[in-house]
Amino acid sequence: MNANQALWEKGDFTQLARTMRQSGEKFVAGLGITKGMKVLDLGCGDGTTAIPAAKLGAEVLGVDIARNLVEAGTKRAADENITGIKFQYGDAIQLDGIDDKQFDLVVSVFGAMFAPQPYDVARSMVRVTKPGGRIIMGNWIPGDPTLVAQVLKTSSAFTPPPPEGFISPMLWGTEPEVINRFTAAGIKKENISFEKVTFTFIADESPVIYLQRFINYYGPTMNAFDAADKNGKRAELQEQLEALFTAQNTAADPGKTNIDASFLKVTVQI
Repeated sequence: MNANQALWEKGDFTQLARTMRQSGEKFVAGLGITKGMKVLDLGCGDGTTAIPAAKLGAEVLGVDIARNLVEAGTKRAADENITGIKFQYGDAIQLDGIDDKQFDLVVSVFGAMFAPQPYDVARSMVRVTKPGGRIIMGNWIPGDPTLVAQVLKTSSAFTPPPPEGFISPMLWGTEPEVINRFTAAGIKKENISFEKVTFTFIADESPVIYLQRFINYYGPTMNAFDAADKNGKRAELQEQLEALFTAQNTAADPGKTNIDASFLKVTVQI
């Protein structure tokens, strides 16, 4: 098992995905999906964007490196009687078994950005997209003041330094780096565009209780708490994150959570 697979199989991202459903549906509604369109959702989780795409009539393949999320997505689609969708294990770096020029739309929202070897990831996405098709990514932005970028920044401060050669996934949230990666894959710079967009985490529980979902189920935060436990800094990390979640909550009821998180929407025209 590679490190990226281990990271996302460590927890249970479905516990967070349930609080992202409304934003996932809204995001997909703006992608211009039509009946019969072939869509690849890369780093699909349990279907936050894949299932809404299928509901719009697309033929959807959801691919994820975490086998537990592939199973969860398959079960969710079956439970909701959604047709035209399949979930399978796969690695964004290679996309083995997927032929060239298969998809009208390749979507990856907070997914492929976490795969190592980003230039290979860009080439894989370009390879499987039809001429005239599109790639659309949603990537967290380094240094952004909103929730997830700050969670990842805080978590990294409590974990050991990454191994030599490590490339931060957050670089997918910087326009120059995205341009470099896709132009290296043969895309013209003028065919790459950017927009800052927001996802909202919504839960019927207080921000402090909601934080427990990140602590118990979100791989990067789980790793941070494992390291903090070893260094006697768990209370410090907990305090910082509780302050962050409480400060960013915009729900009128303090017993509920409504927190925005900004990200970079990348559109690549093939």
